Amino acid sequence: MNADTLISVQNLSRFYGSLCAVNDISFEVKRGQVLGFLGPNGAGKTTTMQMITGTLAPTLGQVSIAGHDLLDYPLKAKAAIGYLPEQPPVYREMRVEEYLRFCAKLHHLPRRSIAQAIDRVVEQCNIGQVRRRLVGNLSKGYQQRVGIAQAIIHKPSVVILDEPTIGLDPQEMIKIRELIGELAKDCSVILSSHILQEVQAVCNHVQIINQGRLILNDTISGLLAQIQTTHLQIALQRPPSLEVLKQIEGVENVEALKENSFYIQYVAEHSPAEFLVEKAVAANWGLYELIPEQRSLEQIFVALTANNN
Repeated sequence: MNADTLISVQNLSRFYGSLCAVNDISFEVKRGQVLGFLGPNGAGKTTTMQMITGTLAPTLGQVSIAGHDLLDYPLKAKAAIGYLPEQPPVYREMRVEEYLRFCAKLHHLPRRSIAQAIDRVVEQCNIGQVRRRLVGNLSKGYQQRVGIAQAIIHKPSVVILDEPTIGLDPQEMIKIRELIGELAKDCSVILSSHILQEVQAVCNHVQIINQGRLILNDTISGLLAQIQTTHLQIALQRPPSLEVLKQIEGVENVEALKENSFYIQYVAEHSPAEFLVEKAVAANWGLYELIPEQRSLEQIFVALTANNN
């Protein structure tokens, strides 16, 4: 395994009786990567997370964390993991600083370094103003940040976050995204979500799981390339006939819309946009709108999952 590969998952499966929750998935995550793990509810995301973190045993397959096999060397592998489950594992009756000290001891941090570790994560997670408050009295956003603080207090090389922004308001979501970006400078991060915009905003790689199967594994740029379609919309003040538009190089079909607008289908990878602009100027068509059509991330997601049902 490459030294920069901090998470290696090989042929991972999990059965509950005859039900296959996760079906033979394999992937790797390198240092500095933020992997968005997408899927509809019940797709197998959380089950996969639990197997990677060692809280659920796989039926088949192998997981390696920072070069340590999770089954053969569980203590070394788990020591390299910071985990935030969907429900933050916080103790509501504890004060934030007291809770983080407790977590530091669970991770066997030396007594002399605990205070410094607490100060570090308090600053990273921007929770200084609440460090002496009861966890149970904090907002959902602050509780999420405290949950992330406990996950990184031992400086893990792998950070796994299950739905870290669920239920947060927009400002809290932005702050959590910024924190994840900071973490990725030194770690591998897996972010589980069913919110497509969340993955696009934070991650540089994406995987989609559906019915326990991995159906997409790509970079964000590769995924965004799939958004591009072979259609564009134009509007002309003095439009020519449909036949004239159809004769432009690259155009396959033209459909007239209302108010001198046209929907143009073209040959893949041969957009006629430049030719259309040149022709419109030369012929004085009065071009005032040219919009390349894009598929939304939601449309891609729905198409991929629909094809695998």
